[in-house]
Amino acid sequence: MEPQLLHSVTDSVATVVIRHPAKRNAMTAAMWGSLPPLLETLAADPEVRALVLTGAGATFCAGADISTLRGSPAEAQRLAVAAEESLAAFPKPTLAAARGHCVGGGAQLAAACDLRFAEEGARFGVTPAKLGIVYPASATRRLVSLVGPATAKYLLFSGELIDTGRALRTGLVDEVLPEGELDKRVAEFTRVLVSRSQLTQAAAKEFTTGRTDRDAHWSERARQSGDTAEGVAAFLERRTPRFTWTVSTSD
Repeated sequence: MEPQLLHSVTDSVATVVIRHPAKRNAMTAAMWGSLPPLLETLAADPEVRALVLTGAGATFCAGADISTLRGSPAEAQRLAVAAEESLAAFPKPTLAAARGHCVGGGAQLAAACDLRFAEEGARFGVTPAKLGIVYPASATRRLVSLVGPATAKYLLFSGELIDTGRALRTGLVDEVLPEGELDKRVAEFTRVLVSRSQLTQAAAKEFTTGRTDRDAHWSERARQSGDTAEGVAAFLERRTPRFTWTVSTSD
């Protein structure tokens, strides 16, 4: 099968699937390059309220296709960083659903998501030291923000893989599910995400990255949106809120 990124939108959730079965879903240069425009399209779709990134079959992503590094390692890294940053900047909640190997560039993509759910038995690793590659500063900072300096150094210095137990303890993943339960839990949780206020989620995405210059912007959006009034009314009336504010390119 041709290596590619597949995507679909169901019940307001976009699902992007990494598919390269011949190499455990390793990312080719073409796949790295196709992710930013795909995410831009999905971000602009008002129907999409959350995004799930996963791998086809029994593995998430084994990293970059090493054969692509023979030509221009610098260009390959540029493409990977651009894909990572586009995923981190996606304006709606993102969740990586990982089973099997989530290694190298796969771990880089998972870390760029807001949340990470894993199936028991998944293995995680950040492996540039095995190839003599300098891990990008953006990816390194993101890894440190998730697991702390000590675990980041352990992963980066050694290239060793860790299991779901350690990934959960260190904050690399948020939930670990028994075998066969990952898809069910992801579907259940994304239903929760799409039912919540996009206004709250969009502001929280910015604030949790440490941005401090947009308080007035989001206060004004809240005042104009009507989401707060709707949320309070729904609570008092004991009904499900109908939030209407949606992310736009101007935000």
